[in-house]
Amino acid sequence: MKKELHEAIQYPDRSFPFIMYTHTLQETVPKGRGFNDLHWHEELQITLATKGRMNIQVNGIDHVLETGEAIILNKGVLHIVTQLSPDGQYVSINFPEKLLAFYSESVMEQHYVLPYTNSNFVAYVVKDVSPWHKGILGLLWEVKNIFDAPKTWGWEYEVSVLAVKLWLLFIRNVSLSTEETSSPYNKLQQERLQLMLSYIHQHYSQPVSLKAIADAAHVSVSECTRSFKKTIRMTPYDYLITYRIKKSCDFLLSSDRTITEIAELVGFNHVNHFIQSFKKQHHQTPRAYRKIRNEPAT
Repeated sequence: MKKELHEAIQYPDRSFPFIMYTHTLQETVPKGRGFNDLHWHEELQITLATKGRMNIQVNGIDHVLETGEAIILNKGVLHIVTQLSPDGQYVSINFPEKLLAFYSESVMEQHYVLPYTNSNFVAYVVKDVSPWHKGILGLLWEVKNIFDAPKTWGWEYEVSVLAVKLWLLFIRNVSLSTEETSSPYNKLQQERLQLMLSYIHQHYSQPVSLKAIADAAHVSVSECTRSFKKTIRMTPYDYLITYRIKKSCDFLLSSDRTITEIAELVGFNHVNHFIQSFKKQHHQTPRAYRKIRNEPAT
């Protein structure tokens, strides 16, 4: 099954749209978009590094988080955790902006939520560097502890109150710049990039030309290349190869198809090109990758 860039978050309880994912290199609980998986969603997200060191890329910008540090992400931004300590762990807390607004068309929504979430605000890193940063981190740990503990009466209300307190603390101390509130350029660039990435994700198993990628967003080939280099830090072709290799790993671990068959399934015309590209990314052959990861744990 193909994964789209857009993640439609499945809340355990639709009447309480709030979820916390716990991520390690091995798994995501509850099941969702995990490590090294580029995506975006319509909810706000706050990611807290709970153990080890991690690198999260947001709209192509890398942010390093040490244990106890966090990052607040606006809705609709492309993000991916690209590096995590071998024993590292992080939690992602997701909720829609409406949770902060109390009710539609409220003063809270009009004055304190939408001016931020509908702006070009992308991300803000929270470190232990000031009293209000410490306040936000403390609230995040409280939310995590509630989710980790057996649920008691009123826990949803507690989480909602903590989220609102956290948001108020954030907007009291972070002002939007003129560029963030007035320029539509960054948003347009983001939307175009999402269209081009989605095209690659949907057609990676077929022959893909640079022109076809550019046409998906109605931009020129040169603009397509500039957009990828600026935001993804690689060319469209390099991203295509990277994504094909990523998809090949799924086949290697979930089927007994031959290396040649897998190469064809993910869009490589020649198995040698597949093997060389795989070795460049994973520093081992596809066959060795499959053998090591399929060996039973001792």
